[in-house]
Amino acid sequence: MTGTSHHASHHTSYEQPPRNAGEANRPSHSPDLPYYEDRSPGSGTLPPRAWYARSDAARISLHGTWRFRLSPSATAEDDSFARPDFDDAQWAEMRVPGHWALKGHGTPAYTNTAYPFPVDPPRVPDENPTGDHRQLFDLPEGWGEGPAMLQFAGVESCARVWLNGQELGHFKGSRLPHEFEVGHLLRPHRNVLAVRVHQWSSGSYLEDQDQWWLPGIFRNVTLHRRPEGAVVDHFVHAGFDHVTGRGTLRVECAPAGRVTVPELGLDLATGDSASVPVRPWTAERPYLYDGELVTPGERIPLRIGFRTVRVEDGLLKVNGRRILLRGVNRHEFHPRYGRTVGPEAMRRDLLLMKRHNINAVRTSHYPPHPAFLDLCDELGMWVIDECDLETHGFGRQGWRGNPVDDERWEPALLDRARRMVERDKNHPSIVLWSLGNECGTGRGLSAMAAWVRERDPSRPLHYEGDPSCADTDVYSRMYADHAEVERIGQRTETPLPDPELDGRRRELPFILCEYAHAMGNGPGGLSEYQRLFERYERCQGGFVWEWIDHGLRQQTPDGEVFHAYGGDFGEELHDGNFVCDGLVFPDRTPSPGLIEFKKVIEPVRIEGSGSGGGSADGSGGPGEAGGAADTVRITNLHDFADLDHLAFRWTYEVEGEVRGEGGLVVPPLAPGESAELKLPAPPVVADDGGEAFWTVRAVLAEDTAWAKAGHEVAWGQLRAAARRTAAPPAAAPALAAPRRGEGNVILLGPGIFDATTGTLGYLDGIRLTGPRLDVWRAPTDNDEAAPWQPDPRPATEWRRLGLHRMRHRVDAVETGPDALVVRTRVAPAATDLALRTVYRWTAERDVLRLELAVDPEGDWPAPLPRLGVRMSVCASLRLAEWYGGGPGEGYPDTRAAARVGRWSMPVDAMQTPYVRPQENGARPGVRWARLTRSDGLGMRIEGDPEFYFTARRWPVEELDAARHTTDLTPGDAVWLHLDHAQHGIGSQSCGPGVLPQHRLEVAPARFSFGFSSLRGASPFAGS
Repeated sequence: MTGTSHHASHHTSYEQPPRNAGEANRPSHSPDLPYYEDRSPGSGTLPPRAWYARSDAARISLHGTWRFRLSPSATAEDDSFARPDFDDAQWAEMRVPGHWALKGHGTPAYTNTAYPFPVDPPRVPDENPTGDHRQLFDLPEGWGEGPAMLQFAGVESCARVWLNGQELGHFKGSRLPHEFEVGHLLRPHRNVLAVRVHQWSSGSYLEDQDQWWLPGIFRNVTLHRRPEGAVVDHFVHAGFDHVTGRGTLRVECAPAGRVTVPELGLDLATGDSASVPVRPWTAERPYLYDGELVTPGERIPLRIGFRTVRVEDGLLKVNGRRILLRGVNRHEFHPRYGRTVGPEAMRRDLLLMKRHNINAVRTSHYPPHPAFLDLCDELGMWVIDECDLETHGFGRQGWRGNPVDDERWEPALLDRARRMVERDKNHPSIVLWSLGNECGTGRGLSAMAAWVRERDPSRPLHYEGDPSCADTDVYSRMYADHAEVERIGQRTETPLPDPELDGRRRELPFILCEYAHAMGNGPGGLSEYQRLFERYERCQGGFVWEWIDHGLRQQTPDGEVFHAYGGDFGEELHDGNFVCDGLVFPDRTPSPGLIEFKKVIEPVRIEGSGSGGGSADGSGGPGEAGGAADTVRITNLHDFADLDHLAFRWTYEVEGEVRGEGGLVVPPLAPGESAELKLPAPPVVADDGGEAFWTVRAVLAEDTAWAKAGHEVAWGQLRAAARRTAAPPAAAPALAAPRRGEGNVILLGPGIFDATTGTLGYLDGIRLTGPRLDVWRAPTDNDEAAPWQPDPRPATEWRRLGLHRMRHRVDAVETGPDALVVRTRVAPAATDLALRTVYRWTAERDVLRLELAVDPEGDWPAPLPRLGVRMSVCASLRLAEWYGGGPGEGYPDTRAAARVGRWSMPVDAMQTPYVRPQENGARPGVRWARLTRSDGLGMRIEGDPEFYFTARRWPVEELDAARHTTDLTPGDAVWLHLDHAQHGIGSQSCGPGVLPQHRLEVAPARFSFGFSSLRGASPFAGS
């Protein structure tokens, strides 16, 4: 609430919800409908409660191999399978937790927003795949009698449960826990647990999240012993006063007990409060105190983080300070196991996030496995915990029938809010509750908001789908472009019709809960967003969509691995590869987008003194001063931490070769502080000349929980003036004269050309084809743009113009006293548009130089994909080396992470294996490049000005046609693209397009390349 303090120590009555949540929801019961179509959330379940990983009360896991039978409909089989004496010997085996569609029983299906069944709430089709599961288990020795609880952590989408032939009830709410009292039914041996799971239910209307539809028991199933006096529920309140430095602890518990925190000397009765000096919890320094909650029947370890979240002064603050969210949206996903994600994958996700400077996660669009939140507490991550609720498919009907605006659905909505809040309420990492995602608006959301505020006033509320923000404490948007974000930052956004609501919203902090759609190559424009977040205090960052590509691991008949997406399983309705839009690939390999994001969101800025923010490769990103620099400015962009956890190192390079390195003493700057530091005198080497750069790096000084000492957190490059020995000016080189050879060819220095076309065929004995002008690239997902995006969409316009089928006409091949000139017209069919291109070839000793002049004809309505030349060389030239931006790919608006250096790798390693193949692999700001064989024989290319360098084992036409990585087969040539310019990447697969400064508008261009052969020298020899 704007201007209202949210204290973690807020006192509320500790009343339990009704004992049977299903009974509490009778108003939504429809006696004429089967339970799986009833709007109620379920029956027979215990009230929700806080989750905890360990206690001294016995528990057993029921994971393992279960018996399984799949039926085509909900009524194909009776419930006799639940009898203990039922013979399931002929059934299949199924690993639980897991999804049956990933185990050979049916197939997965992907839709983004459309329901894959007729929209007739709460009814579902007769074609309703239903999985019957049976598990036989014994109790361990010493289990004893008395209460026990059976817990399901996640089942999609509706489950009906029996134990030893006795029906326990049913439930919906796939990503939420449900528990049953079963102590009176247990026996020492041969307990039979039977579970019927329906793929479709009324709950499916509330779970239209952008992901695979994957039915099954996909999270833990456990049995918990509940001794007399065991903890029914508990709520840890641990607030922090940043003025006094004191934390206030109070733990509510039923039944009553005691809480001890040895490090703080605390021994409290539950319900009592104590205030003591503490170290606060933040995402940067996630300090947790070990405690213990003891009741007459149970002991529970506690991990307590003291922190206070408030919205005040129009800002979201933690512990009195504005925070900047450098976040990602995270679905739970594994390429083999779907939403069954184990602890190793959870920890790997968070370690990757921390190592790439990410500090926040939105749990899109449901609560994650609770163990993930334990890791967020431990490692440090701001979390928006989102309810398992999305009704996006109703948008296709103009939101008619939307459950969130239908009072008959209100009990189900409230049940989902309760189950999220009660389960997760004790995690200090959670700083915002989210009501759900893309549900439109309605009274159900208002009821949820009211309940959450009453239950937990210590956290503000988030929901993006209501522009009025009537039920939220932050103003949240998706995919607002840079101009709109700036207006919001200035609090001058378009007003709401209601002045009161408009005034309230204008005072709220702003976040982009989704932005920078990371689909395929991209996202672009990250640097420009980050500057807005830093410039306007109201703009408190956002969450890139999304963390991981949801590609399902598959193999071709001959064993090649690829990742499948929508449509690969025969779905009649699907949204293609829109499910692959993450910063990491399905196997959790970082994409270039993640490397770029890490650079853009660095918590330390390193730049030249007086820097305007330019970069060493000319990208306009963070880094270089724009001229020679003798001093470096270090700025601490952390929210809470000073810089004492970092060490700083410098390297001095000339033409990519290290001339010196050392340490740099940086004061422990407080957040927001800067210091200008003198760089040491550069090492002097007698014949040094050419470009020189300082690279200053901030690395971890000591090991942390998420990375080892020496891990790079931030870096900056500063151009320096190279120290060189004065040398007399070189004489102008003698130019070779073209001459005709045998077989209708022209010889020019080391080059042999076709006399009819003027095409270069050999370079000093190296066979090649080209180079010739090229403007086409295999469109990226962002080039293709989403179907709902306004026209013109780049790839659609490019194809309409025919840029993928340009034709080349040679108008003249002219030989002069010192040059070969080829005049051409490059144009698509069916238009009068063209690019007049003149190739002027000269030879200086062993270097063949090409100067190009490109002049457009006609009124071009769209930018070009690329502008440069392409050529092919022998496939034996497999090793690439270059001096320029690297080591990874970069494009005009995605090159902040490209640092100038000398890089070397096999051509095959230069490819980025996007799940759907597309334009990739360009290295920006390249001064020169080499391609060599293993023996060093090869060729060298120089550019003036710098160029984009791409090398791959297949032509662009094959890349354009491929649907999966396995469609690409290396050929007998290496294809080179030497681009004077590239069109930007943008984020138009879902978000805004390419910013004006990164568009490749059609205009006259002049650029040149030099080609020379390498006669067996080591590819790592000097330039």
